Amino acid sequence: MSLEAKDVAQYLKDHPEFFTQYADTLAQITLPDPHGGRAVSITERQIGMLREQIKRLENKLAELIRFGEENDVLSGKAHRIDVALAGATDVSSVLRVLYAHLGGDFAVPHVAVRLWEVDGDAGAPEFTPMSAAAHEFAAGLTRPYCGAGSGPDVLGWFGERGSHVRSLALVTLRRGADTFGLLALGSEEPQRFYPEMGTLYLERIGEVAAAALNRALGCD
Repeated sequence: MSLEAKDVAQYLKDHPEFFTQYADTLAQITLPDPHGGRAVSITERQIGMLREQIKRLENKLAELIRFGEENDVLSGKAHRIDVALAGATDVSSVLRVLYAHLGGDFAVPHVAVRLWEVDGDAGAPEFTPMSAAAHEFAAGLTRPYCGAGSGPDVLGWFGERGSHVRSLALVTLRRGADTFGLLALGSEEPQRFYPEMGTLYLERIGEVAAAALNRALGCD
């Protein structure tokens, strides 16, 4: 009966005492070095595998620490804009806070807001009438849109540089179940806003901004 490699492997798993009984055999077995070069003993191979495993764990830990630090930074920025919005007493001051913090603290190069079905300065860009397609698009959003720089009317909100925008985040501003505005963030970097990205902080900013606007409009 011929033995296959899997049979040998299973036998050794089932009989761990084998190498205790045949210690000399264990010492004589050598394995090819996975990195090339000379053959190594089983012990040396095990040590090498442990070192590689430790290295992978160290890299994973470093990645988790980095993510934690980045999250702390984002949390601090979100807290600052929350505090500033809480102190805004009218629509113009709410808008100033959004533009200042998103453009400064969050380093978003293009920020625009559009509001509808609310009282405001008809001459201000934030109250410029939008197309029916834009209203329909906003009403259909169940979470922030993140992706390619397109969408009804939106690129025009950023003025002359709108044609350079390659990625967008669109966040709805709501009053209960009704949408009354959109917060648009744009970037020339194609991967600044992408479909698979997390939207927790975008949703939080949208909720706090909507609450501040509703309060300023006397609708809270």
